[in-house]
Amino acid sequence: MRDKIIHKASELFLSLGFKSVTMDDIANELGISKKTIYVHFPNKTKLVEATTSHVFETISCGIDHICGLEKNPIEEVFEIKRFVMDHLKDEKSSPQYQLQKYYPKIFSSLKAKQFEVMQGCVVENLNRGIALGLYRENLDVNFISRIYFNCMVILKDQELFPLKNFSMNALMENYLEYHLRGICTPKGIDYLDKHLKINQNTTYN
Repeated sequence: MRDKIIHKASELFLSLGFKSVTMDDIANELGISKKTIYVHFPNKTKLVEATTSHVFETISCGIDHICGLEKNPIEEVFEIKRFVMDHLKDEKSSPQYQLQKYYPKIFSSLKAKQFEVMQGCVVENLNRGIALGLYRENLDVNFISRIYFNCMVILKDQELFPLKNFSMNALMENYLEYHLRGICTPKGIDYLDKHLKINQNTTYN
């Protein structure tokens, strides 16, 4: 039952937002009483903590799997983006923004864990891209990996990028192209252009 609650709560939080969804909503969706939820989670904060940890672990495992395939580094960047967007349901309710606003301690802890996972993945991607001649060999890998992470975080800032004007999918696609054009060699740019041309029919809604 605990796992069922976590899965349903994750689905609702990502779709509607951490603030919007109540314990009553979750109980109604599962067809159980609110008391049953409180048996496993004494309050909503503990449930939010458990669901964010569950989503983080799911996404981390998926990213590790993609990195383990050792695809072309440029393709890998877009593959990870697609995987993350699928699991975060395009973030139409901006759950991360709500998490930061209403559950700052959980947000800070999650951000630290996200940085640890992304740092390792991005550094490996950059080093492999340099070795393959796709990224410039004079890159400061430690600097680029940190800038990359911080830019990914800032895309979720609704004050800078309100969802009514920017879809998260389009923001991430535009940022990835911006990032790659800044670090690619002519060989890498050629591969990137071919990738973008093949995928130019993608709709950003």
